[in-house]
Amino acid sequence: MKKKNNALLTGPYLIWTVAFIVIPLILIVYYGFTDGNHRFTLDNLSRITDPVTLKALLLSLLLSALATAICLVMAYPLAMILSRMKSGASAIITTIFIIPMWMNSLLRIFAWQTLLERNGVINQLLSFLHLPPQHLINTPAAIALGMIYDYLPFMLLPIYNSLTKLDWNVVNAAYDLGANGRQTFFRVIVPLTMPGIVSGITMVFVPALTTFVISDFLGGSKVLLIGNIIDQQFTQVGNWNVGSGLSLVLMVFILVSMAVMQHFDTDEEAARSIL
Repeated sequence: MKKKNNALLTGPYLIWTVAFIVIPLILIVYYGFTDGNHRFTLDNLSRITDPVTLKALLLSLLLSALATAICLVMAYPLAMILSRMKSGASAIITTIFIIPMWMNSLLRIFAWQTLLERNGVINQLLSFLHLPPQHLINTPAAIALGMIYDYLPFMLLPIYNSLTKLDWNVVNAAYDLGANGRQTFFRVIVPLTMPGIVSGITMVFVPALTTFVISDFLGGSKVLLIGNIIDQQFTQVGNWNVGSGLSLVLMVFILVSMAVMQHFDTDEEAARSIL
């Protein structure tokens, strides 16, 4: 009876998974390995070596890694401060960071476009201060800024949750045993909060690597990421085969990055078990 009830409860989830994950993935694999005549080919995957596509992929990897690193550097100290505050104050500040996520992502990115454009708020302020205007929009820096703004909460929340579960008696014990602040942070606090760090890095790096909306708004047609090229193959060129092939290549990069992060997480878990 219990197994029957479990099957009924998991039924809707299984239907959803098959309909919106398994079947679309099968279609992507099929289109990625076939041409317009439904014949097997590897040409779609090899398109990643085209100079324009390869440049877009490398730029995507660079910007997503940069945005992830900056989000980590910004989020970790803030998460430590919040975890040491009273519950009421930390809840208020955490809510302030979460509130922008309630707004549509397109509106948030469009707001940054308004700030960074040639006659935007920032350049108007610089002009008011008699400073030369800056070319901010349609640059890789603008895209990285949009990534950091959009994905920072996804880095903050997992680390904050890990820090709130941290046993500070272990930290105090490290100080009692003669460890200084730097040693305690890197040898005690960071390893104990590694699950939150790994989760945050994954939640920032993966969407940053695959994004095309942020680069559309803040990069225009001058800066292309791999997500833009894949989007163009599906929506403008109408070549689902090439778009699917590039998507599969991008999926490999994502799976490799997730495997690497999981490896570090496993190493930290083993170290904690020894301690």
